[in-house]
Amino acid sequence: MPRCNKSASCESSAWRPLDSVTTLFISDLHIDADSPAITRQFVHLLDGEARTAEALYILGDLFESWVGDDAADESQAAVIAALKSLTDSGVPCFVMHGNRDFLLGAQFCAMSGARLLPDPLIVTLYGEPVLVMHGDALCTDDRAYQRLRATVRDTEWQRQFLALSVAARRALAGAARVGSQAHTATLQYAIADVNPSSVAAALRTAGTATMLHGHTHRPAIHPLTVDGRACTRIVLGDWHTQGSLLRWDRGGPELVSLKR
Repeated sequence: MPRCNKSASCESSAWRPLDSVTTLFISDLHIDADSPAITRQFVHLLDGEARTAEALYILGDLFESWVGDDAADESQAAVIAALKSLTDSGVPCFVMHGNRDFLLGAQFCAMSGARLLPDPLIVTLYGEPVLVMHGDALCTDDRAYQRLRATVRDTEWQRQFLALSVAARRALAGAARVGSQAHTATLQYAIADVNPSSVAAALRTAGTATMLHGHTHRPAIHPLTVDGRACTRIVLGDWHTQGSLLRWDRGGPELVSLKR
């Protein structure tokens, strides 16, 4: 049974964590030089609780923007070093692309010791298969965003973008960030959230009873029914004002807020 404590087309193969204590899930940290408190809190997690975890999964948007593995700034480099310290200690870390850091690549993995995961993916947690996603693909009512998502995930678009100078890439990313904020501000609340039919379709295709995602910044545990099956959708929160963490052990998932 899921525990919630607010105070405190799929891959066919399932990723199985080793049989141990607690698996941690986070997303939407949006680490940026302008938000040092987020970096400090995340590094504290990596140096503390994460050291005793079975594994750490980051389901997208670790960074506010990522313009290439050759362009990490000081705050991003500090996080990468902390991740490398965690993985060197023996705790595996898995990272999924988000809508802000879809250009994370092989060099990032080498620097951090993390492993990139496909989106979506089925992860088996203590005997239960769980569909994990960043979550932006479920927001199908925002058709303008879905068109943009398809463009920037295109291999040729990424090749051309990464061929630009770091300065040019950062300038374009900054302009895109302003445009994204303006677009989000005009959206109705429901349009910016996941589409129920898309959620049901993803669970139906995966054949799982549980879905876990981020992106919407609306942490909660939602019961739902799909084709007569009792299902659960768990949403991770962002880290703008406090940390959001999902602990999953043999007792099930627990969604918690990490106070600053």
